[in-house]
Amino acid sequence: MTSSEFDSFRPPEPPRRRGRGLGRGGKRKQRRGFGQGEGTREMPMVPDADFTSYYGHPVVKPPPWDEKVAAYLFLGGVAGGSGVLAAGAQLTGRDELRRNARLGGLGAVGLGAIALVADLGRPDRFYNMLRTFKVTSPMSVGSWILSAFSGALGVAVVGEIDRMTGSRLPLGVLRPVLRAVEAPAGLAAAVAGPPLAVYTAVLLSDTAVPTWNAMHRDLPFVFVSSASLASSGLALVATRTSQAGPARTLAALGVVGDLTAMRVMESRMDPVTAEPLHDGKAGKLLRWSERLAVAGGVGALVSGRSRPVAVASGVALLAASACTRFGVFDAGIESAKNPRYTIEPQKRRLAARRAAGITDDSITTGPATES
Repeated sequence: MTSSEFDSFRPPEPPRRRGRGLGRGGKRKQRRGFGQGEGTREMPMVPDADFTSYYGHPVVKPPPWDEKVAAYLFLGGVAGGSGVLAAGAQLTGRDELRRNARLGGLGAVGLGAIALVADLGRPDRFYNMLRTFKVTSPMSVGSWILSAFSGALGVAVVGEIDRMTGSRLPLGVLRPVLRAVEAPAGLAAAVAGPPLAVYTAVLLSDTAVPTWNAMHRDLPFVFVSSASLASSGLALVATRTSQAGPARTLAALGVVGDLTAMRVMESRMDPVTAEPLHDGKAGKLLRWSERLAVAGGVGALVSGRSRPVAVASGVALLAASACTRFGVFDAGIESAKNPRYTIEPQKRRLAARRAAGITDDSITTGPATES
């Protein structure tokens, strides 16, 4: 028997079993199976392939975001929806609802900005995003939307605070100017409100994270419905029932939109990329979001004469919106960690392109070949 320097790479042979394989006369039968014997026959050098990824690392690098970004997603929805609700109250003469929606919207956008800056690490990183306007960058566009909404709603809130304090703010000659620009500023905030609530959906789906990217057609509709739940819920908690009629209507529309948009979105996603929406922490959050949305919507419809029911319904709607945003966020993070959510949908898309006869581009160069 000869030896080779490559023998050290030979996988170990199966152990021999004594007392078996003996024929008549006690002589051992000759076996011709591949890989059997005492090293004189060849053994397979490569084990069966089991794909994971290079060195076991994810194919897609998960974004370095934590719960602060998820909180910003939720607070942006609260603020954007509140800006729209405040404008509706302004146009219909509901002063209490207008005041509460404006104050709630500014408070939410302020907390959201704090969460965003905390995630960025330094405030100057946010300021630097305002140095240019890049229409192809959701982060750049979103920074300008956030600034425009905050500025417009801030002017309207100053007018509210001045009235609440009996015109005691030290405004001097600026008070007539404030009175003149307050109403247009409130309407401008309403214009910037929906983009503020929705641009984060574009921000998520513009990434290579499998589950987020698979949502790109429908996630904006989910987020705008979620913003309707959050803003109407906050208004129901803070406003008397006699003034909260528009909030109840918005809550009902938001529930229908949220449930419908989620169902449509999941039906249009690849089944594999939709799995993180049902598993683990994200699955629990999204299931609770649906239950709380239904409970809050029903409660809002019947709360016209009951303040406790209105408050409970508002809390349920706020919680439902938070569960939606945090659930979508967690589902995307988990999908980036498992190579399966990247590779399997890619294989199906490639097969679909080949089946459609698309074989002359850089993605599909020809029919699949067997190795």
